[in-house]
Amino acid sequence: MFENYKVYRTEFAGRPFVVETGKMAQLTNGECLVRYGDTVVHVAVTASDKPRDGVDFFPLSVDYEEKMYSVGKIPGSYMKREGRPSEKAILTSREIDRPIRPLFPKDMRNDVSVVCTVMSVDNDCMPEIAAMAGTSIALSISDIPWNGPISGVSIGYIDGEYVINPTSEQRKKSEMAVTVVSSDSRIVMIEAGANEIPDDVMYCGIMAGHKANKAIIDFINGIKAEIGKEKFEYQSSEPSEEMLKAVKDMAIDDVRAAMDTDDKKVRDARLLPIYENVHAKLDPVYPDQGAKIDECLYRTQKFVVRRWLLDEQKRVDGRKMDEIRPLAAEVGLLPRVHGSGMFTRGQTQVLTVATLGLMSEEQKLDGIDEQESKRYIHQYNMPSYSVGETRPSRGPGRREIGHGALAERALLPVIPPEEEFPYTMRLVSEVLSSNGSTSQASICGSTLALMDAGVPIKAPVAGISCGLITEGERWMTMVDIQGVEDFFGDMDFKVAGTHKGITAIQMDLKIKGLLPEMVKEALYKTHKARDYIIDEILLKAIAQPRKELSQYAPKMMSIKIPVEKIRDVIGAGGKVIQKICAECDVKIDVEEDGNVYISGTDKEKCEKAYEIVNTIVNDPVPGTIYCGKVTRIMDFGAFVEIAPGKEGLVHISQLDVKRVEKVTDVVSVGDQVTVKVLNIDEKGRLNLSRRAARIELEGLTPENNTEQQPYNRRPHRFPQHGDHSHRM
Repeated sequence: MFENYKVYRTEFAGRPFVVETGKMAQLTNGECLVRYGDTVVHVAVTASDKPRDGVDFFPLSVDYEEKMYSVGKIPGSYMKREGRPSEKAILTSREIDRPIRPLFPKDMRNDVSVVCTVMSVDNDCMPEIAAMAGTSIALSISDIPWNGPISGVSIGYIDGEYVINPTSEQRKKSEMAVTVVSSDSRIVMIEAGANEIPDDVMYCGIMAGHKANKAIIDFINGIKAEIGKEKFEYQSSEPSEEMLKAVKDMAIDDVRAAMDTDDKKVRDARLLPIYENVHAKLDPVYPDQGAKIDECLYRTQKFVVRRWLLDEQKRVDGRKMDEIRPLAAEVGLLPRVHGSGMFTRGQTQVLTVATLGLMSEEQKLDGIDEQESKRYIHQYNMPSYSVGETRPSRGPGRREIGHGALAERALLPVIPPEEEFPYTMRLVSEVLSSNGSTSQASICGSTLALMDAGVPIKAPVAGISCGLITEGERWMTMVDIQGVEDFFGDMDFKVAGTHKGITAIQMDLKIKGLLPEMVKEALYKTHKARDYIIDEILLKAIAQPRKELSQYAPKMMSIKIPVEKIRDVIGAGGKVIQKICAECDVKIDVEEDGNVYISGTDKEKCEKAYEIVNTIVNDPVPGTIYCGKVTRIMDFGAFVEIAPGKEGLVHISQLDVKRVEKVTDVVSVGDQVTVKVLNIDEKGRLNLSRRAARIELEGLTPENNTEQQPYNRRPHRFPQHGDHSHRM
């Protein structure tokens, strides 16, 4: 039945890698089922027969679809079916899109769709890597014009050794997670998160990934040679040489004059009449070809910018190749938020706001990944006004989600651990103005906002981009590219990190790949630039994290208790924990591992709740002072509860520094009193003293009350303590 069914086998990082094609989805232009260990991903690629009308770009869509059945889960939504893709799925779609897009013909306008369906997941064999390889195979054997193949690997770094496609346990120990995609000769894409990794270690890791990719590329080339289809002919959108020459001759001098400014608004205003003039003269000559005339004007601008850079070492705004645009940083702009920072680089400006929340407010993740929650969240918004346009907001798109994830990844290595800073942190970057590298500005803004909020980050993080211009064998890089250099250039190499090392990389490319020396130069230049930004801009705006949190931020304390004591803290039906929360006006979250988080708006009340919890799970220490509540009054003294289930007697002789005739002369039921633990008898009963606490805290001189019977001689009966073990 399946005449074209083929199976190809190899090994990938020591694990079986199997490709099946010709059995499924036979109406596609190309498809394959990739089995990597027990991970199974199906990839289907299709293309339209005709170009899409009225578009001046290549309409490619890539969808990485996570199916919950792949990990044996039922979706948590009300509808019990997959809905909007998770952020992880969107980021993976972008990681597949970016390396394959430059390898399609630039003049093709046929719609192309890539759908990667994750059907089974073995956590030791990453489905993202299988999907990347499957996409390359499906496009290579299809009839869709594409200049592949490529391959992608994940690189880990453990105990000084590089690990290709690390297992689940290895990823937990790794100092970096780097995805490297390459062709047989060049690096096509880099996506990285790292724990302050030095440049040379990162570079060697990238090269190790490039080397590992070559074996898979050879494997794919073998499949392509055997069953690859002939590529179809497409209708080119390329303007004629005659049209290109006519536009260039007519407009190049005006374009050169219009482009020569560092102000994006001025540049756009100067270009508008040039477009109008060219269309007025050439629309009658080339009817119904307005999009091609615009393409010619785009190429004229690109020609001007690239000639300036390559021939004159001149940038549009007059900067040197390694010169950064004017920078500024501010903190504390918004009075009621927990932390805020604004970072400005030229005409790019980002305001980032930090909000601190309870650990119970961490984000729950419902996907096929092993990660189920996160306490550090970064979100990025880029409204239309930031680029001077009028467009209604419709929520974050893939680009916004990708930029937010990059900034999140860049700061994660310096975020204090939960034990040290038990907060959930949400950072939101609002792009106020955009003229290139807003994602890197949001990283700098995040550092400012976190420090302004009093988050004890390990080190400040800065981000910067590096551009590239190539022409044949010639190439050159420049630091801090603005929008026009990104638009007409060949690369946007974004690197974030501390003084110590790299925390994140994202590389966008418009050409077929990078040479190793290009990668090395970009890493060197961005490190030098981010050191300058940290020392001269960020640390001069705020030298260190604030010592105190905002008065509007929740105050948080944490304590680790034995798991078997959890029931004592919660109490039967939650009575104990509810009582503590009511008395201290706090919120308490108890985790299954024994971590207890106490939060409230008043620091003193949080400390009181902390002491109560600590007293419940630990025996009171003689000599320690507690604040307790009078629960019962007897002739011989008062019983004071210093914590739920922890009650002791204050004998009448220990009620005050002066002689007490009647207990009710000093205290009443319900009074809050400060007491000191004198001792704990052999039966675990507490002997407390208000007298000793007042002497110690207030420095009072006690009266001689020797006529009163001493505490250890007066006969009395202690109540028997009940069993304080409760069900949770």
